[in-house]
Formats: sequence, structure tokens, C-alpha cells
Amino acid sequence: MQTILGSPGVIGIELARQLPQYTRHIRLVSRQPEKINPEDETFAADLLDPEQTMRAVEGSEIVYLTTGLQYNVDVWREQWPRIMEHVIAACEAHHAKLVFFDNVYMYGRVKGWMTESSAIQPVSEKGKVRAQIAAMITTEVEKGRLTALISRSADFYGPGPVNGVPNLLVLQRLKAGKNAQWLLNANVLHSLTYVPDAGKATAMLGNTPDAFNQVWHLPTQREAITGRQFIQLAAEAFGVPPKFAVLHKWQLRLVALMNSSVRETLEMNYQNEFEYLFDSSKFEKAFHYSPASYVDGIRESVRLMRV
Repeated sequence: MQTILGSPGVIGIELARQLPQYTRHIRLVSRQPEKINPEDETFAADLLDPEQTMRAVEGSEIVYLTTGLQYNVDVWREQWPRIMEHVIAACEAHHAKLVFFDNVYMYGRVKGWMTESSAIQPVSEKGKVRAQIAAMITTEVEKGRLTALISRSADFYGPGPVNGVPNLLVLQRLKAGKNAQWLLNANVLHSLTYVPDAGKATAMLGNTPDAFNQVWHLPTQREAITGRQFIQLAAEAFGVPPKFAVLHKWQLRLVALMNSSVRETLEMNYQNEFEYLFDSSKFEKAFHYSPASYVDGIRESVRLMRV
């Protein structure tokens, strides 16, 4: 049995689509799970409840933690450590391997390329939470009580209900006939992971015994792209002019006074103001994998958005 905790999210969905090539026994866990594949098993559970988490993991060989929480630092501080504690305890009790789908907040601002050996130096409160929960995993691995790996993704884009700047401010706006938008600086390089690559690679890692007890960066096109270039490619795919506006700090701060979701993004501004370069060469070399080009990824995303 391979179990996905947090199956309704875009990564959980893509992962579920990839796992049938490895197993026929897939369990999808969330508060209101829905099947992705006809033979999927669904299991309703709240990961904030240790007993429900324990039952959700029972019988699993591999557990993927892909859940997402409300984008609120107070929620993260209170709920993420609890969820991780419950998941680790359940995996240890049932001798299940853990695959944690992570982001790069814990690195903070990195000058140059982010790699698996980059220092953990969070500059945001959310980054501190991500560093804390990643450390919970590595501590148990070092003590020999848990077999686990951490797969990390850059900001991602792709087909489906994907959150984030590329989808929300570019693809969805262009589809709606509006001008695109970008945050802070459309002229700096910014690595972006294509969701299908992230899902496929996470499944590959979970089903490769030698991949465990390591950190992996998920395959991401090496040639980073600027916001301006992303918008240009998206506009070409939609067949519309590449018109866009840059949202500046003062505009975001003004909107943040009335919008809590925008307010929660302010501490992450450094990711859009400066270069954001993500190196996945370790995975690409180990698995002989070539991630999608931005041209192909954007074109396919637009095609599927039009279906």
C-alpha cells in the first residue's frame, strides 16, 4: 500500500496519477478524499488527530505527505509541527517509509543556486516553520527510527488548480482576457517547477530504495526564466498580446491592509525581488531525467486549460 496524505492538492493529485505504474494499492487520505484512479482506496482523516493519522497510515509501505495548510503563519506555527509529529509517529509505528513534499522557504535568500546542501537560513517566519518540520524528520532519520526522504520543489506552475504567481497572475488572467501581472520584478531569473515533473519525480523517489534518507530537489529546467519571458511564452500560447503590469511593494502593502492573503505574502517578497535559482542536477543525473522546457510546459498548461 502506498498512501498519500493530503491527496486533494495539486501535487497529491499528480502523484496519484503517477503511482499506478508502481502499485495497484493506493490510499488517498484527506478530510474529504476523492478517487483519482478507479481502484484507489479513500480514507477520511484529519492529520491534526493522532489516532486518525495512525489509522490512515496503517498497512502502508510508503507514505507521501503532500498536504497543504491555510497560508497563514499562525496556522503554520500551530498545525505543522503537530501534523509532522503525528505522521512521523504513525510511520514509525507501522514501519512505513516517509516521503515529504517540501518547498524552499527554509533556505531563505540564496545568492546563486539553491542546492540540497544550501544552508538552512530562513529569513521569514514561514521559512522558520518549514525548517522546524524538516528538522523533525532528519532528527528521526539520524536516530535510526525513521526511513524518509525530503523532496523539494521551486515555485511551480502547470495545468489544474495550481496556486502561485505563474498560474494566478499570468495563465488564469490571460485565459480570462485580462492583462497579466507579476510581482515586484519581471526582469530577474526565477526557476519554476512544472507540476507533472514534480509529481512524476516524487513517485520515482518513493519507489527507489536508495533514494531514502536524503534531500532531493525535484527536476526543474536549468535555464531559469524571467517573469517577462514567462508572460511572453504564455501570451504566445494563448494567441494574445503579452501585456502585463508589475505589482510593486507599495501596491502590495496597500492591498494587504484589506486582504489577509496578500498580507501573508509580504514576508516572501525576497523570492520575487531577487534571483531565485533552483538546481536539480542531483536528481537529473541520478535518474537520467530531463525536465520539461518552459516552452513545452507552458504550451501544455494552456492547452489543458482550454479543454
